Amino acid sequence: MPKIGEAVSLKRNGDFSRAYRSKKTDMHPLAVVYVRRNKLGCKRVGITTSKKIGVAVKRNRAKRVIRAALAAIEPEILPGWDIVVVARTKTTFVKSTVLEPVLRKQLTKLGVIKKSEESPNAEGGNAAGEPQKEQ
Repeated sequence: MPKIGEAVSLKRNGDFSRAYRSKKTDMHPLAVVYVRRNKLGCKRVGITTSKKIGVAVKRNRAKRVIRAALAAIEPEILPGWDIVVVARTKTTFVKSTVLEPVLRKQLTKLGVIKKSEESPNAEGGNAAGEPQKEQ
């Protein structure tokens, strides 16, 4: 059994099917995300790519890009969720650094990542959290 908070890979077809049937989904040109609550207390992640994406090299690249983007945001994901990410054709042409904010936004919208409080820098403050002086 995995450590608490650690992501586990979804492997069973039934787990994927339950996630697809769930009503919580978000679509983007780079990826489609399906989420479903689980009662296991751990986060489980599955990545799928279809042959529409292309040959095996392209499908594997899409999975690598998604895996890298998910690894970057994995600590922010709340435990107790099954997450299925479906690659789209455009996924093979982007880097994980481009996909990461897209997945973060999708998962936040679906309630899998808690919305973070606004940082002082978001409203025009400087690194010390002080407001910028008007000139």
